[in-house]
Amino acid sequence: MVKALLVLFLCYLPFTLLAQDVIQTAKYVDTTGQTDLIDLGRSLFSIKGKRMKNKEGKNIYFSFLPISSAVPGGGKALITSTTAGFYLGPRDSTFLSSATFAPYFNFNGRFGIPLRSSLWLKNNGWNIQGDTRFLVYPQYTWGLGGNQSEDNKILVNYKYIRFNQAALKRVTNFLYAGIGYDLDYHIDISAEETNRIRSFTGYQYGAANDNNSFSSGATLNLLYDTRNNPFNPMPGCYLNVVYRYNSRMLGSQDSWKSLYVDARKYISLSNERKKNVLALWGYYWTTLNAGTPYLDLPSVGWDPYNRSGRGMDQNRYRGQGLIYLETEYRRDITRNGLFGYVLFASATSVTEAAGRNFKYINPAAGAGLRIKFNKGSDTNIAIDYGFSKGYNTFILSLGETF
Repeated sequence: MVKALLVLFLCYLPFTLLAQDVIQTAKYVDTTGQTDLIDLGRSLFSIKGKRMKNKEGKNIYFSFLPISSAVPGGGKALITSTTAGFYLGPRDSTFLSSATFAPYFNFNGRFGIPLRSSLWLKNNGWNIQGDTRFLVYPQYTWGLGGNQSEDNKILVNYKYIRFNQAALKRVTNFLYAGIGYDLDYHIDISAEETNRIRSFTGYQYGAANDNNSFSSGATLNLLYDTRNNPFNPMPGCYLNVVYRYNSRMLGSQDSWKSLYVDARKYISLSNERKKNVLALWGYYWTTLNAGTPYLDLPSVGWDPYNRSGRGMDQNRYRGQGLIYLETEYRRDITRNGLFGYVLFASATSVTEAAGRNFKYINPAAGAGLRIKFNKGSDTNIAIDYGFSKGYNTFILSLGETF
């Protein structure tokens, strides 16, 4: 089964690069005949609104959603999710830039302040990526491997600072290459007294109680992106490759290396105005040598945007290598795009604690409702229900999962 999954991923990777219609210029969202919640609000309260524009007429689109929802790692929290879509160059030659700020907190000592951005400079000459977070966690871990029972877990407390930045320059049409810097700092790591992390997981790096783990490294980045819009990707494809080298010269506690390969494909199934799209996503994430701190190991739900594993607990499966595949069907319900739905299914496999073998496949599935919040940036309110063996949850967010 796992061999079949690996073969499927390797076959899927080149398929994602075969764009159906390669476009030479960016295309902004056509909102003709479309309706969103902002339109309904203006109509209800008889408000005549104007788009926010700078002096050059570049539109800025905001979406805002205060909600109480599940957060990565389990549990409920109060979340204020704000997204901004904006153009930093001519709309006909520059992709839509994005920024997401989604602070959350609950009453059990947990909160987070994440800020993520992807900036497309004039004429798509550069792509600047940023991911900055400060998180305070109690969070469960199930150890290593893909066959741990639901009850075999311990609660881990820690504070987490992430500062990941990259700058990529266009090499040719849609292809970018660049460098970056990644910092991951886990502070005051501790677990239940009866179950220390190292003895529970059998893993020696970055797993001592009352300890910190500090990883600091340079990255080599390769990006191929024809999606135009990160909030609601149009038909196209996406490939992101990140090689990371953590060095003691940069302050890292241990020298370790990793590779992350993320491939996505969006296929339009009809020429109708109503959306009818099949979205495919797969990523392979692996360490390349010994020394990776436990909390930096590949884990479901810890991809760069914490979007994988809907219907699973974050961290539910962790190993020195991880393969993830997901398929989602997206369809408009109404012709004006106000309502839509999705159906999704995924499969996760991680390496076992003994050796680097992929042995188990763990599936998840679900469905969701889409409500158009801002037609200018094509941003939806996403209400998803996901489930897997022994777990289910509702997830509310702004924008598509991938």
